[in-house]
Amino acid sequence: MPEKKSLRTEYGKTLVELGKKHDDLIVLDADLAKSTKTELFKKEFPERFFDMGISEADMIATASGFSSVGLKPFCSSFAMFLTGRVYDQIRNSVAYPHWNVKMVSTHAGISVGEDGASHQCNEDIALMRVLPGMTLLCPSDAFMTAHLTKKLYEYESYAYMRLPRNDLDVLYSENDSFEIGKSVVHKIGRDITIIACGAMVSIAKSTLLRFQSLGIDAGLIDMYSIKPLDAESLAQALNKSKALIIAEEHSVIGGLGSAVAQFSSERRPLPIAFIGIEDVFGESGFPDSLFLKYNLTEEAILKKGKMLYDKF
Repeated sequence: MPEKKSLRTEYGKTLVELGKKHDDLIVLDADLAKSTKTELFKKEFPERFFDMGISEADMIATASGFSSVGLKPFCSSFAMFLTGRVYDQIRNSVAYPHWNVKMVSTHAGISVGEDGASHQCNEDIALMRVLPGMTLLCPSDAFMTAHLTKKLYEYESYAYMRLPRNDLDVLYSENDSFEIGKSVVHKIGRDITIIACGAMVSIAKSTLLRFQSLGIDAGLIDMYSIKPLDAESLAQALNKSKALIIAEEHSVIGGLGSAVAQFSSERRPLPIAFIGIEDVFGESGFPDSLFLKYNLTEEAILKKGKMLYDKF
């Protein structure tokens, strides 16, 4: 079995590492520090940690104020609360005045599990992606999360990064590097290239040999930077592949799939199949059971791939 690691724990540990080097880094949370793992920073730097209580709106507005005097705030909460509950403050207090506030959510998607639809945010990518100038990241493993957290500290603009509740397979190493606006090209498939983000990357990777056994040459791009997209790698896939499959733990409306489809329509339209949450809410259940119910599986990717291949 592949090794699994917690992305949110790696995020918390990386904040501590950054805090030791940079006095201008501050961290804000909304009564969820234990879950978001910002409690690690709180323990190390209590004077630079601010628990805003169950009030994400106050958290974002306060972070904007800190940014206005040259500090670099990281704000964390569950994805449902950090994007949906406080959208107005992100739009008008961060994005419009262009303050350097980083927003990192945990517990995104249906992998939140038993907490149910009220806490399973499958719309956060769509909400953040539509904001002018927003940078949007969705890492697929713990090492990538650590590296991108460091990149976010260096990045002089507002940004959003989403993390899951559950542990994910280790795909990379601490020596790998990742840049905002780039992707990891595992392979460009002659027949099909799967473009995935977050939890769906390891699932998609597991299908490559299975596609090969079916005589289908399939590839995979880990599109962790959803905005901006890696235009160069996407263009390669459009030029070399006959079709694309987009796989994400998010609504099929407004997420990575919509971004890639828009890009493809302007460059080189290809047949595209989408793996994601259809136009429905989630429900309470174990994450593995929910992934199966909502077709976020190897079998669903293979089925879509064979349907595309049969039409060539």
